[in-house]
Amino acid sequence: MKFVDVTNDIAFRKIFGNENKKISLISFLNAVISLPDKNRVVDVDILNPYQLPKLSGGKSTIVDIMAKDTNGNTFIVEMQVSEPEFFHKRILYYTSQSYVGQIQKGNDYINLNPVYFIGILEFVIGNNPNYIRCHKVVDVETGEQVIRDVEFN
Repeated sequence: MKFVDVTNDIAFRKIFGNENKKISLISFLNAVISLPDKNRVVDVDILNPYQLPKLSGGKSTIVDIMAKDTNGNTFIVEMQVSEPEFFHKRILYYTSQSYVGQIQKGNDYINLNPVYFIGILEFVIGNNPNYIRCHKVVDVETGEQVIRDVEFN
């Protein structure tokens, strides 16, 4: 039996970014992100992976997969084989762009929902040897997490 290389962008999108096979994406998201049982992903809408700038001259981005669940959470999944320069800045940009794009002028901040970035990487970031790692915004001294709407896995 011959298997497809899932690190190929097209194959990856066919497996996880396909409306007809979104059960695979849902299963993957629940396996990677530690959400409380009441917040587990049960359904997703696959979104357009193109993030266009709101202002002329702004930077456009294309992510591998973008989805939104029934709770309003956004998930960005990116397969990356080689380590591009400033990858950490790229994932902050993707996540921030998705976060701020949720509301328009006159909308209340309460309408902002969490954005989860999931990177499937063939390179190591940082010194943690664990296969699955989670980065959040926390108080350096206490470890308290007050800012909760962004997470990087």
